[in-house]
Amino acid sequence: QVQLVESGGGLVQAGGSLRLACAGSGRTFSNYAMGWFRQAPGKEREFVAAIRWSGGNTYADSVKGRFTISRDNAKNTVYLQMNSLKPEDTAVYYCAASMVLTTSGKGYGYWGQGTQVTVSS
Repeated sequence: QVQLVESGGGLVQAGGSLRLACAGSGRTFSNYAMGWFRQAPGKEREFVAAIRWSGGNTYADSVKGRFTISRDNAKNTVYLQMNSLKPEDTAVYYCAASMVLTTSGKGYGYWGQGTQVTVSS
């Protein structure tokens, strides 16, 4: 079992930065691939980034070069550094845990409650 709690969301101007954190519980946190997803009002949830337990990662094309995912297994925490934010990045951001690295939300069995990110123009 893994429980996830996101933090770090907020309001930022376009071009600014935010760092999201997702704290996981459970001794087996390091065994899981971790993903970030987001959902904007009226839109479907979409994949943002994911990272293997070993550090290999993948990104959605819309955030490549602007967002960086990382993890600290000793702290049971995964991060999403978001730079050069755009208004279209506005969404609720969720972290999730999966036994395999996948970009599909269906592959993730554990989800956090989400944190709001709002980017003003």
